[in-house]
Amino acid sequence: MTAGRLGRLALADFRERARRPAYALTLAAAVGLGYLAVPDPGTRWVIMQLGDYRGVYNSAYTGMATALAGALWLTLGGFYVVRGTVARDEATGVGRLLAATPLRGSGYLAAKFLSNAMVLGSMAAVLALTAPVMQLARGESDTVEPGPLLLPFALITLPLVAATAAAALLFDATPLLRKGLGNVIWFFVWLAVAFGGQGPGAPLGGLGVHGVVASMHGDMTARGLDLSGQEFSLGLTYIDRPLRTFEWQGFTPGTEFVAARLTLVLAGALVALLPALWFGRFDPARGGAAPPPRRARPDGTPPPAPAADPTAPVFTGPPRTAVRPGGALGRLLAGELRILLQGTPPWWWAVAAAITVAGLVAPLSAIPRFVLPAAWIWPVLIWSRLGTQRHEYGVESLLGAYPARRRGTLAEWLSGLAVTALAALAPLVRFVAAADWAGAGAWAGGALFVPSLALALGTLSRTHRLFQAVYLPLWYATANGLPLLDFMGAVRSGGHPAGPPAAAVAALSALLLGAVFAAGAARRGKG
Repeated sequence: MTAGRLGRLALADFRERARRPAYALTLAAAVGLGYLAVPDPGTRWVIMQLGDYRGVYNSAYTGMATALAGALWLTLGGFYVVRGTVARDEATGVGRLLAATPLRGSGYLAAKFLSNAMVLGSMAAVLALTAPVMQLARGESDTVEPGPLLLPFALITLPLVAATAAAALLFDATPLLRKGLGNVIWFFVWLAVAFGGQGPGAPLGGLGVHGVVASMHGDMTARGLDLSGQEFSLGLTYIDRPLRTFEWQGFTPGTEFVAARLTLVLAGALVALLPALWFGRFDPARGGAAPPPRRARPDGTPPPAPAADPTAPVFTGPPRTAVRPGGALGRLLAGELRILLQGTPPWWWAVAAAITVAGLVAPLSAIPRFVLPAAWIWPVLIWSRLGTQRHEYGVESLLGAYPARRRGTLAEWLSGLAVTALAALAPLVRFVAAADWAGAGAWAGGALFVPSLALALGTLSRTHRLFQAVYLPLWYATANGLPLLDFMGAVRSGGHPAGPPAAAVAALSALLLGAVFAAGAARRGKG
């Protein structure tokens, strides 16, 4: 394949993605990240610090802080943004058209890799444009220097964009990783990269932080600043007192650093092409994807087999199923619960049972800290189906004729609530038995919040990836003792939950559920 044809394929795929509303939201998120990367000096929030110091908001420091924040965000959130491109080609039938062309699998993968990189690169470009605006807005330096401002994006952010674009394509083209499990695995891979990639021994320079820290240390030492016990921190952090500032003139990379970043880009390209060894290019004869499978019925039962004789008469008489008068919410709930849990393997239930047993026998002090977080991470792939299955299985238009859509939405939310409550039933029993009513109240708030968040994000985005991308960091922050985001009462202070009040969590849950009903009403109005 020629470079021109490859570029046209990648550009066409990028344009198709850029037309979607989700792309505009992605760019808006990049602008918001640029704002957070350079907090107002009067606040207690900081994104990058060296002990008790931060740099003056000049071009060098603003560019580096924004580039590093972008590196963290794009390697996590960006991965979920560009995922699913191979599955989309398969579901829309584009893959079958490509299977009939001379396009090789390696060419297809190369085009998808470039398209992924263009989507993430456009986010990095928005961050780069936001950086000088934030520098001038903060008012600590009114001289914009393009070189020091943009160099961090070229050497730190863009190589990680290439690596993330390649990893997303590798996961998409690998059968075991293309489903929701791959999204969960990537979150923990990202954690290893984000925390392990800041040291001097990180492969291919990791995030590129070590050289930056060394440069800052050198500038501070030259100015006689005390660096004893000072540690570097990257990430949005709340501080107890304002930080002192120092003038940093920027990072001058050495040949070894530049070579490592170029090697990271090359490694990303090789990883993107690796699936060519097994990717069948949607050709069933080569082990590729078969034509799109027949969708399940709305009640979760298998679809009917195609008729052997297409000319056979179709039954048009009265319904064969007896009419059952009365309220249907109970039956709707049972059906939604069956759909939500459909396909859950036996080993999943075995692990859920083990967590329940641990919740009944573990010391009471371990329940909120360990058992409850374990219980409310295990069903993450089940929760992420809420609000998405109608769209993903192509039955949304069929269900649009249902006369009581709000009742169906309520039943879907109640099915998620049932899964949430069942997963963490043992901790609730222990809280009630110990008369820990504050813990039980926090549990109730979390039980309402999780399915509300899943249903809201699934309904608005129509994809399961958004909930996974949002919930996993939220859960991780809670499990690691950050009370600000504790929605389940896992963080304790003086034996009582230290997070937001249960009533506030319940109110947020109600708002999310209200957004679901409002979105449904808006879509019905457009229809």
